[in-house]
Amino acid sequence: MLVPFSSILTLAALCLGCLAGQAGADGQNRAGTASGMELLIPVGARDMALGGASIATTSGIEALHWNPAGLARSKSNAGLMFSTMSYLADIRVNYVATGARFGQLGSLALSLKTLDFGEIPVTTETAPDGTGGTFSPTFFTLGLTYGRALTDRISVGSTLHYLVNRIERVDATSSALSVGLQYANLGNVNGLDMGVAVKHIGTRMQFDGPGLLRSGQIDAVRRPGSIYKVEASSADLPSTFEIGLGYRYTPVTSNQVNLSSIFQHNNFARDQWKLGAEYQYSDFFALRGGFDYAPDAQGDEQIFGTSFGFGLNMDLGTLKDVRVDYAYTSAELFDAMNTFTFQMGF
Repeated sequence: MLVPFSSILTLAALCLGCLAGQAGADGQNRAGTASGMELLIPVGARDMALGGASIATTSGIEALHWNPAGLARSKSNAGLMFSTMSYLADIRVNYVATGARFGQLGSLALSLKTLDFGEIPVTTETAPDGTGGTFSPTFFTLGLTYGRALTDRISVGSTLHYLVNRIERVDATSSALSVGLQYANLGNVNGLDMGVAVKHIGTRMQFDGPGLLRSGQIDAVRRPGSIYKVEASSADLPSTFEIGLGYRYTPVTSNQVNLSSIFQHNNFARDQWKLGAEYQYSDFFALRGGFDYAPDAQGDEQIFGTSFGFGLNMDLGTLKDVRVDYAYTSAELFDAMNTFTFQMGF
């Protein structure tokens, strides 16, 4: 049984309304005040090369970050994915994910994203130039994803994330929920797909720990100094609402062209439009390009822009789908990001 198109549009409207309530204000007025921003760091070279516009077409293990509904559209019964990326300010982002299909129950996947900041010099109020020691923050995100195909056209999915941020002797944790939907052959148009996702709705983050303890003394009071605790403020997670379309067609035999586009509403940043295009030859080689555009951005607010990349897909017998992908993403004021991804299906 197919769900009417009007029901899909209604769901999209409800999702947008929920996100608007979560945001509470225009994104541009709250920029720079969110916590857990690592949730927004993209993973997976294929989708990054498409500018992050593949919400309607992403599938398998690589779909976990972009649209959890795509997990149910995997071509393999099980899969494994590794990805590494040179991110902004010399930060290294490493990602690993694995998942499997369990018959009519649906598909399950686990993912882990870690940030490597390197060694950072320790500074204090009395030693602003450094104490000679170093530290390395611990930031990681653990995800559990469930996806299921409701019909031959409709798939749904959700991801529960658990975040940990630890900087020396202070830390903060949070949990977040993302839900997504994909609708294939929209309006009975072969090759036209739609995707909808609401991401990172969760608890506020607040740092706590012994690192917030300070010693002090109240002026003009006759009593010895005491230890007091700095109360850190809490902050919302960077929630987003995304809706997009994808279209694939085969101009000639063994050649396929995939076009992707999404609109992304951010509760802590300017809204964005993303476009992507992919050319595939004989399901072996793919060439990709993408563009990220925020029409209301001013000055240096728009950090990311164009992206491109390529991929190789091989069949090695028992390993049905072995893929190696690369993506290059330009960045204003920072070095460009290079992403490498290896994945295999069973």
